[in-house]
Amino acid sequence: MFFASDNAGPVHPQIMSRLTDANNGHAMPYGNDAIMDEVRDAIRTTFEAPDAVVYLVATGTAANVLALACYTQPWQTIFCSVTSHINEDECNAPEFYAGAAKLTVVETDDKMTPDALSRAIEKQAEGNVHGAQRGPVSITQVTERGTVHTLNELKALTEVAKSYDLPVHLDGARFANAVVALGCTPAEMTWKAGVDVVSFGGTKNGCMGVEAVVFFDAAKAWEFELRRKRGAHLFSKHRYLSAQMAGYMQDGLWHQLATQANDNASYLAEGLRKAGAEFLHQPDANMIFARWPRRIHQKLHDAGARYYVWNGKLEGSAPDEMLGARLVCDWSIEKDAIDRFLAHFQN
Repeated sequence: MFFASDNAGPVHPQIMSRLTDANNGHAMPYGNDAIMDEVRDAIRTTFEAPDAVVYLVATGTAANVLALACYTQPWQTIFCSVTSHINEDECNAPEFYAGAAKLTVVETDDKMTPDALSRAIEKQAEGNVHGAQRGPVSITQVTERGTVHTLNELKALTEVAKSYDLPVHLDGARFANAVVALGCTPAEMTWKAGVDVVSFGGTKNGCMGVEAVVFFDAAKAWEFELRRKRGAHLFSKHRYLSAQMAGYMQDGLWHQLATQANDNASYLAEGLRKAGAEFLHQPDANMIFARWPRRIHQKLHDAGARYYVWNGKLEGSAPDEMLGARLVCDWSIEKDAIDRFLAHFQN
């Protein structure tokens, strides 16, 4: 009954097998290993982008901030949702790697909207030497509240950005979950929608620790290589990153694992609905935000389901007070674990 995070799940056996295979003999370092050639080909094919430039790093934060830094001057600002990962969870890393460029948060409840983005851009007056200049737009997909921008919503945002001649970054830590939720292709959710660079996540979806940065503009390649090295994110034994991503891409495993994670979340969400839980956001992918009475939280805690996030104190004299929760499903969650969790909602 572990629903704390998809970061907590195990590595898929196929990926672990590729790591074991990669551990034989010697391989050239710093991304010059033969497996990386396989990774580039697989990602270019998957994204229908034969000229895309592909790099690997070990963390989602590194992928996001190094990519954004390539499109951001120190005197510029990055536009992002107030609930975006780069605003909520990356400890000022975007500002640090972009040379102290600032973030401008677009005020929305969750998903960024074109109107809100336009207002934020307009407030940042261009050409005023006393203020930050307009920089890239960063979109989180899946959002930090578990919702997914539709393709039309994505295109509407990129059209706003392009109308101001601003590049677009897609934070895809849960990229695969969003693709599955939308029933679309990676190309449709990225360059065909107007995205310039994407962080293609693997760690939350069955990898040990690897993320791909995919540039659809090859002109940024050399700058990224320099920033990755300068930022201490160029692995010497890079083959272990390559092996993970190769296993992840092999036979469409990335899509299969995301499908399993989303199906698990859908099954859990349906059980919560039947049990009377109130949803705080629409559970589009593999994250659920809901609330239910304190007494049920207490039962779950006593039964060992302690590793999920809730808002409010477990202790209290009001057993029916509603406390919020965040539950995240990964590919490895078994249906019987979900059933055991839901059983505690029965009176």
